[in-house]
Amino acid sequence: MTQSKFFAKDGDPITPENLGEAIQQAIEIEIATIPVYLYTYYSINRSPDQDAISGSIVQKLVAKGKTAKEASATALDLSAEIMVFSNKAGALIMSVAIEEMLHMALSSNLKQALAGLPELVGKSPRVWPTCLPGHVPPFNIDRAKLSQEQLMTFLKIESPDALPDPKLLQVIEYTTIGKFYEMIIDCIDKNDLQYRTFLPQLVEGKGYYAQNNIDTVYYDKEHKPHFTNQDDSGDLVYIRDKASATKAIMCIVEQGEGSKAPGLNPDGSVNCSAVVPGDFDDPSKKELSHFAKFVEIYCTYRTLNAKFKSLDIGVNDINEYFVVNIAKNPLTKDYPAYIAPVSDLLNAVYTYIFVMVEDCYVQSGNTQWEIFMFGIHKSMIFILNSICGDIMKLTYTAPNGKVYAAAPTFEDYPFGLLSSPKSQMIDLFNTAVAVYPAISYLGQRIQDLPDVPLHN
Repeated sequence: MTQSKFFAKDGDPITPENLGEAIQQAIEIEIATIPVYLYTYYSINRSPDQDAISGSIVQKLVAKGKTAKEASATALDLSAEIMVFSNKAGALIMSVAIEEMLHMALSSNLKQALAGLPELVGKSPRVWPTCLPGHVPPFNIDRAKLSQEQLMTFLKIESPDALPDPKLLQVIEYTTIGKFYEMIIDCIDKNDLQYRTFLPQLVEGKGYYAQNNIDTVYYDKEHKPHFTNQDDSGDLVYIRDKASATKAIMCIVEQGEGSKAPGLNPDGSVNCSAVVPGDFDDPSKKELSHFAKFVEIYCTYRTLNAKFKSLDIGVNDINEYFVVNIAKNPLTKDYPAYIAPVSDLLNAVYTYIFVMVEDCYVQSGNTQWEIFMFGIHKSMIFILNSICGDIMKLTYTAPNGKVYAAAPTFEDYPFGLLSSPKSQMIDLFNTAVAVYPAISYLGQRIQDLPDVPLHN
């Protein structure tokens, strides 16, 4: 991926001279997490067929000698647990992805106020597996389906403590995202910086950032709805001085790492029995930090897996009941001709979100509001979500001979300079719909998007 050249080293790592590069690196850290969380989210079937799950469990239990009555009772309980878990895991992961978009905007506000136009387009990882820009020790991050291994990667990303691997500590850049932001706060606090309040930012009070949508709601066993994000957990902040800059950064840190949850064990494992409950990031104490959310998913997953293994019915991983079989780190170039055009369109829509956010930093007033509300919200919530679901209905045979569902690759689409990104996206739609007519309903939605130019 193209990323800033800033790396914190000995002495005073962040100064007024390199503060802009440091904040750009912060932006790229947030951007790097978005395709990872979204990819895993779309691998989850949040409403699997409970009758099919229960029936499969009954058959396996009866084959092991259980009576039909005993098997049915056990299967009903376990299938209900899977239904709740799959829905809740999806809601929690999407809630984190939404807040990562907020963190990207907060970091972008910070750069706009202190250093220059934030760079968002073309900053998604280009090579997979990837690493967080500047994290020490480095660790591989994959776009992969939901699994305990993938959840462990999520925990490493959001860990409030340094990861245990001192052998790799040669040059210290930053050991946790929170520590990196602490260095930025320290530089801001120690220096009298000029805040460019005459330039546009994304600010609170405009309805730009919605904490919840339909994808962040889950239902418990009693079918009661629960929202995973809370209105008071954090919002956009207009950066005008040291206090507002610190407020924005602390929102990022508290939503991500939290303040009370323990990190990983010294050996890198998770001690579920020792997890401190109540690591909330909102005053009403209803929303967990990202790290605490992922701990909850991980530990629930492990507990459910243990229940199935104890039954000895051949179920080694519960994800076979609700996770779509998608490949790890696929690329559009590897897809067959009846899928690649759909993937190109999807990636163009994904990239256009960043194009529009960048444009918001050169626009103000009604123009900015229209771009965000009629462009970013529509493309993110409706178009992107819809096409991600559509592409996963297609299957292909990989070079290894295995059959997979196609998955959204979340690659930066390389828009050319001879025409507008929107016109290129319309061309991509026409090519994609020719091979996959089922997406024809998206045509008018794409036509209705604002026409925004490239800025970098």
